Amino acid sequence: MIALLQRVTRAKVEVDHQTAGEIQQGLLVFIGVQKHDTPQSAARLVERLLGYRVFADAEGKMNLSVRDIKGGLLLVPQFTLAADTKKGMRPSFSSAAAPDAGQQLFDELVSMTREQYDKVATGVFGADMQVSLTNDGPVTFLITT
Repeated sequence: MIALLQRVTRAKVEVDHQTAGEIQQGLLVFIGVQKHDTPQSAARLVERLLGYRVFADAEGKMNLSVRDIKGGLLLVPQFTLAADTKKGMRPSFSSAAAPDAGQQLFDELVSMTREQYDKVATGVFGADMQVSLTNDGPVTFLITT
């Protein structure tokens, strides 16, 4: 799985002019699912998302996780993260999971995350979403499992 993680002061996802998910301080995470991903990949990603230290401690060092600061977590499915951009001028999605498999694994990821943490919001799989955010730092990391 691929996760593009951004530390934010706020983030919101809208679908058809309705708020689907919204957080204040925390992490906005775009999730890409590839063909070879498994529930074990999702479990490892949940562990990393909840424990990744990207928030400043009292000394200004990135030593705190979203769990430590009790921040929000906004998980947004993003098919295009699985694109192969090595050749040509058009991305290939041959390594991306099929839509049904991608949705199933994204849903499993969300479920696993909610079992371990209570401040989880999401986008809508397969929907045309409008995402707004204020990146804090900016701080952005690409995580793969």
